[in-house]
Amino acid sequence: MAEVELPKMEELAELKTRAFDKRVALSTSIFAVILAIASLGGNHATKEMLLSQQQASDQWAYYQAKSVKEHQTRTHRLQLEVDLAEREAQMPPKVRKKAEALLDQLTEEEKRYQSEKQEIEKEAKNLEHERDLNRIKDPYFDFAEVLLQIAIVMASVSILADTPAIYHFSIVLASLGGFLALNGYLLLVRIPFLQIGH
Repeated sequence: MAEVELPKMEELAELKTRAFDKRVALSTSIFAVILAIASLGGNHATKEMLLSQQQASDQWAYYQAKSVKEHQTRTHRLQLEVDLAEREAQMPPKVRKKAEALLDQLTEEEKRYQSEKQEIEKEAKNLEHERDLNRIKDPYFDFAEVLLQIAIVMASVSILADTPAIYHFSIVLASLGGFLALNGYLLLVRIPFLQIGH
C-alpha cells in the first residue's frame, strides 16, 4: 500500500493564514471601491449644492431687477393716472386717448412683471430646495468616507496582527460606511445627528 504523506501542522497554519490574507485583501478591495463611490457622491453633492446656491442667487437678483422695473412702471402708471384725473377736462381728446393707451400699456407691463416675478421666484425656490437636498446628503458621504477609510486600515492591521476579530470589526465599519454612502444617494433614513445645521 502506498504511503500517504500527511501535511505538517506548520504548512496547514500557513495555508490557513494565506486564505485569511486573501479574504482580507479581497474585502479591502471592495471597501476601496465603495469608498470611491462614496467620494464621488460627496463631491457631486458638494458641487450641486454650490451650483444650486449660485443659480438661486442669480434668480433672486433677476427677481429684484424685475421688482425694480415693476415698481418704476407702477410709479409711472400712478403718476399718469393722477395727471389724467387732474387734467382730463382740459386735455384734447387726441392727447387723452394717447395717455389712456399709455396707461393701458403700463398696466399690462406691470402685470407682466408680476407674472415673470412669480416664475422667477418659483425657479429660485426650486434651486434652493435642490441646494438644501444636497446639503442634507453631503454629511452622509463624509461619514461614509471616514468609516470606509478606517475599515481599510483596520483590515490591513488584521493581516499584520493575524487577528480575525479586527477584520470582523473592519467589516462592521465598512458596512456602516456602505449604508451611509447608499443613504447619501437615496436618503432612505434621516439620521438626526447628521442633520445639525441643515
